[in-house]
Amino acid sequence: MRIFTELPLDGRAVSRIGGRDLCELLDLSSGALTDLKKRGIAVHLGHDAYDLEATVKAYVQHLRGIAAGWGTADQAVQLTAERARLAKEQADAQALKNGLARGELVKADEVTRTWAEVLRKVRARILAVPSRVRSALPQLTPADVAALDREIRTALEELAHDKAE
Repeated sequence: MRIFTELPLDGRAVSRIGGRDLCELLDLSSGALTDLKKRGIAVHLGHDAYDLEATVKAYVQHLRGIAAGWGTADQAVQLTAERARLAKEQADAQALKNGLARGELVKADEVTRTWAEVLRKVRARILAVPSRVRSALPQLTPADVAALDREIRTALEELAHDKAE
Protein backbone atom coordinates (compact mmCIF):
# COMPACT_ATOMS: atom_id res chain seq x y z
CA MET A 1 0.00 0.00 0.00
CA ARG A 2 1.43 3.35 -1.03
CA ILE A 3 0.47 6.63 0.60
CA PHE A 4 2.10 9.85 -0.58
CA THR A 5 2.13 12.88 1.67
CA GLU A 6 2.51 16.15 -0.17
CA LEU A 7 4.23 19.14 1.28
CA PRO A 8 1.76 21.56 2.82
CA LEU A 9 1.31 24.55 0.51
CA ASP A 10 -1.78 26.06 2.11
CA GLY A 11 -1.16 24.94 5.68
CA ARG A 12 -2.44 21.39 5.31
CA ALA A 13 -0.52 18.37 4.14
CA VAL A 14 -2.47 16.09 1.83
CA SER A 15 -2.00 12.35 1.89
CA ARG A 16 -2.70 10.82 -1.51
CA ILE A 17 -3.65 7.23 -2.01
CA GLY A 18 -4.41 5.33 -5.20
CA GLY A 19 -7.79 3.84 -5.95
CA ARG A 20 -6.67 0.23 -5.65
CA ASP A 21 -4.97 0.91 -2.31
CA LEU A 22 -7.99 2.80 -1.01
CA CYS A 23 -10.23 -0.12 -1.97
CA GLU A 24 -7.93 -2.47 -0.12
CA LEU A 25 -7.77 -0.19 2.95
CA LEU A 26 -11.55 0.29 3.19
CA ASP A 27 -12.39 -3.22 1.92
CA LEU A 28 -14.36 -1.88 -1.05
CA SER A 29 -14.85 -3.00 -4.62
CA SER A 30 -13.84 -0.61 -7.39
CA GLY A 31 -17.55 -0.13 -8.22
CA ALA A 32 -18.29 0.84 -4.61
CA LEU A 33 -15.42 3.34 -4.71
CA THR A 34 -16.80 4.83 -7.92
CA ASP A 35 -20.21 5.17 -6.25
CA LEU A 36 -18.63 6.85 -3.20
CA LYS A 37 -16.78 9.20 -5.54
CA LYS A 38 -20.03 10.13 -7.35
CA ARG A 39 -21.72 10.86 -4.02
CA GLY A 40 -18.82 13.04 -2.85
CA ILE A 41 -17.78 10.68 -0.07
CA ALA A 42 -14.51 9.61 -1.71
CA VAL A 43 -12.54 12.85 -2.28
CA HIS A 44 -10.95 12.49 -5.71
CA LEU A 45 -7.84 14.56 -6.35
CA GLY A 46 -7.02 13.51 -9.87
CA HIS A 47 -6.16 10.46 -11.93
CA ASP A 48 -6.14 7.50 -9.53
CA ALA A 49 -5.53 9.73 -6.52
CA TYR A 50 -7.75 10.29 -3.49
CA ASP A 51 -7.34 12.48 -0.41
CA LEU A 52 -6.84 9.79 2.25
CA GLU A 53 -7.76 11.83 5.34
CA ALA A 54 -10.82 13.55 3.85
CA THR A 55 -12.08 10.33 2.26
CA VAL A 56 -11.70 8.26 5.43
CA LYS A 57 -13.44 10.95 7.52
CA ALA A 58 -16.31 11.22 5.03
CA TYR A 59 -16.59 7.43 4.76
CA VAL A 60 -16.67 7.00 8.53
CA GLN A 61 -19.34 9.70 8.81
CA HIS A 62 -21.30 7.93 6.05
CA LEU A 63 -21.05 4.59 7.90
CA ARG A 64 -22.11 6.21 11.18
CA GLY A 65 -25.15 7.63 9.44
CA ILE A 66 -26.08 4.22 8.10
CA ALA A 67 -25.49 2.59 11.49
CA ALA A 68 -27.65 5.22 13.20
CA GLY A 69 -30.46 4.47 10.76
CA TRP A 70 -30.11 7.71 8.83
CA GLY A 71 -28.88 6.07 5.65
CA THR A 72 -27.63 8.36 2.94
CA ALA A 73 -27.97 12.13 3.10
CA ASP A 74 -31.11 11.94 0.95
CA GLN A 75 -32.51 9.17 3.12
CA ALA A 76 -31.72 11.18 6.25
CA VAL A 77 -33.64 14.17 4.87
CA GLN A 78 -36.55 11.90 3.93
CA LEU A 79 -36.49 10.23 7.35
CA THR A 80 -36.49 13.62 9.06
CA ALA A 81 -39.46 14.73 6.95
CA GLU A 82 -41.34 11.52 7.73
CA ARG A 83 -40.65 11.90 11.44
CA ALA A 84 -41.91 15.49 11.32
CA ARG A 85 -45.07 14.37 9.49
CA LEU A 86 -45.61 11.60 12.06
CA ALA A 87 -45.13 14.05 14.94
CA LYS A 88 -47.68 16.42 13.35
CA GLU A 89 -50.20 13.60 12.88
CA GLN A 90 -49.72 12.50 16.49
CA ALA A 91 -50.16 16.08 17.71
CA ASP A 92 -53.32 16.45 15.59
CA ALA A 93 -54.70 13.16 16.94
CA GLN A 94 -54.02 14.27 20.52
CA ALA A 95 -55.64 17.64 19.85
CA LEU A 96 -58.76 15.86 18.58
CA LYS A 97 -58.85 13.61 21.66
CA ASN A 98 -58.48 16.65 23.92
CA GLY A 99 -61.24 18.50 22.06
CA LEU A 100 -63.55 15.52 22.44
CA ALA A 101 -62.71 15.20 26.14
CA ARG A 102 -63.44 18.90 26.74
CA GLY A 103 -66.70 18.66 24.82
CA GLU A 104 -65.51 21.14 22.19
CA LEU A 105 -65.82 18.57 19.39
CA VAL A 106 -68.36 15.91 18.57
CA LYS A 107 -68.09 12.91 16.30
CA ALA A 108 -69.59 13.35 12.84
CA ASP A 109 -71.61 10.14 13.03
CA GLU A 110 -73.18 11.31 16.30
CA VAL A 111 -74.13 14.64 14.70
CA THR A 112 -75.59 12.84 11.69
CA ARG A 113 -77.57 10.45 13.87
CA THR A 114 -78.89 13.28 16.09
CA TRP A 115 -79.92 15.48 13.14
CA ALA A 116 -81.59 12.53 11.40
CA GLU A 117 -83.65 11.91 14.54
CA VAL A 118 -84.57 15.62 14.83
CA LEU A 119 -85.62 15.76 11.18
CA ARG A 120 -87.70 12.57 11.51
CA LYS A 121 -89.57 14.18 14.42
CA VAL A 122 -90.08 17.44 12.48
CA ARG A 123 -91.41 15.50 9.47
CA ALA A 124 -93.80 13.47 11.64
CA ARG A 125 -95.15 16.59 13.33
CA ILE A 126 -95.57 18.47 10.07
CA LEU A 127 -97.40 15.52 8.51
CA ALA A 128 -99.76 15.52 11.52
CA VAL A 129 -100.78 19.17 10.85
CA PRO A 130 -103.76 18.38 8.55
CA SER A 131 -105.41 16.05 11.07
CA ARG A 132 -104.85 18.57 13.90
CA VAL A 133 -106.28 21.38 11.75
CA ARG A 134 -109.32 19.19 10.91
CA SER A 135 -109.89 18.67 14.65
CA ALA A 136 -109.46 22.38 15.42
CA LEU A 137 -111.53 23.59 12.45
CA PRO A 138 -114.42 21.16 11.91
CA GLN A 139 -115.95 23.48 9.27
CA LEU A 140 -113.18 22.49 6.78
CA THR A 141 -114.29 20.00 4.14
CA PRO A 142 -112.37 16.80 3.55
CA ALA A 143 -111.24 18.33 0.25
CA ASP A 144 -109.74 21.32 2.14
CA VAL A 145 -107.86 19.01 4.51
CA ALA A 146 -106.68 16.87 1.58
CA ALA A 147 -105.39 20.00 -0.23
CA LEU A 148 -103.53 21.07 2.91
CA ASP A 149 -102.06 17.56 3.24
CA ARG A 150 -100.96 17.57 -0.45
CA GLU A 151 -99.23 20.96 -0.11
CA ILE A 152 -97.38 19.88 3.04
CA ARG A 153 -96.23 16.63 1.40
CA THR A 154 -95.16 18.50 -1.75
CA ALA A 155 -93.15 20.96 0.34
CA LEU A 156 -91.46 18.12 2.24
CA GLU A 157 -90.71 16.30 -1.00
CA GLU A 158 -89.14 19.44 -2.51
CA LEU A 159 -87.00 19.88 0.60
CA ALA A 160 -85.93 16.25 0.44
CA HIS A 161 -84.80 16.70 -3.17
CA ASP A 162 -83.46 20.24 -2.67
CA LYS A 163 -86.00 21.81 -5.04
CA ALA A 164 -87.29 24.41 -2.57
CA GLU A 165 -87.06 28.02 -3.69
